[in-house]
Amino acid sequence: MSGSHGMSGSAASRNKRQLTIVFFLTLTYLLAEVVGGFWTGSLALLADAGHMLTDVAGVGLALLAIRFGEKPATPQRTYGYYRFEILAALTNAVVLILISIYILYEAYLRFRNPPQVESGQMLWIAGLGLAVNLAGMYLLRQGKDESLNMKGAYFEVLSDMLTSIGVIAAGIIMLTTGWYYADPLLSAGIGLFILPRTWALLKESVNVLLEGTPADINLEELRQGLLQVPGVAAVHDLHAWVLTSGVNALSAHVVLAEAAGHEEVLTRAQAYVTGKHSIQHATIQVERGDVARHETHL
Repeated sequence: MSGSHGMSGSAASRNKRQLTIVFFLTLTYLLAEVVGGFWTGSLALLADAGHMLTDVAGVGLALLAIRFGEKPATPQRTYGYYRFEILAALTNAVVLILISIYILYEAYLRFRNPPQVESGQMLWIAGLGLAVNLAGMYLLRQGKDESLNMKGAYFEVLSDMLTSIGVIAAGIIMLTTGWYYADPLLSAGIGLFILPRTWALLKESVNVLLEGTPADINLEELRQGLLQVPGVAAVHDLHAWVLTSGVNALSAHVVLAEAAGHEEVLTRAQAYVTGKHSIQHATIQVERGDVARHETHL
């Protein structure tokens, strides 16, 4: 039996610097938006500040997840704290879904009774927010494809960027036409845009927690490939799962063909699994005879 380890650091950990910059940029703008909201008397800016608060919390949670994920393994947690990242992504997804539902509800209320907004001052502050969010998205653009945690943080910034655009567009329309229905109309569009993307993040996070097969692993193809390894007569108890984003694990039992050498087959099987597939941690048990018939998972 052998284990192959390649977990020198999670994908999210490699993006910690960018995430830290985004956190402080977002926090600074949140404070500016709160001050601006009270200064201008703009309810829209204060509402957007509440949305920004969830961004700050989401990005902060992502950073906390990275810090936990970097902690070494212990006898009680032999894989370390990698899964904390997935829990953070799941939490972000739930929060974003609730935000989307709230946006839609608030848009409904404003359709019934659209409030007046100080549009001019609102445009300047929303423009600053758009610049901050665009900078944050630029910093997180690569990490979002490597880590569920980074993807959750990216969607937090994306959702607020869309809110900033909506506030700017609504401000321009209200400033030039006085048509205050623009605010709830654009808010509803933002909520509908965020919801399906966040739902996909939620499903992906739950799949990881349920030890589902990684999306980038074709288990049947991997099984057939193992069967082609010289000296392998059969494969059973084949499982693949995600420890954290960018770190896939696999376990398998391979049955030796007659006269096949244990070490040679093990070396070839390990090389195939880790070389041809996105597997960073592989554990392969090599067996002879009818040991397989005692196993419960085929």
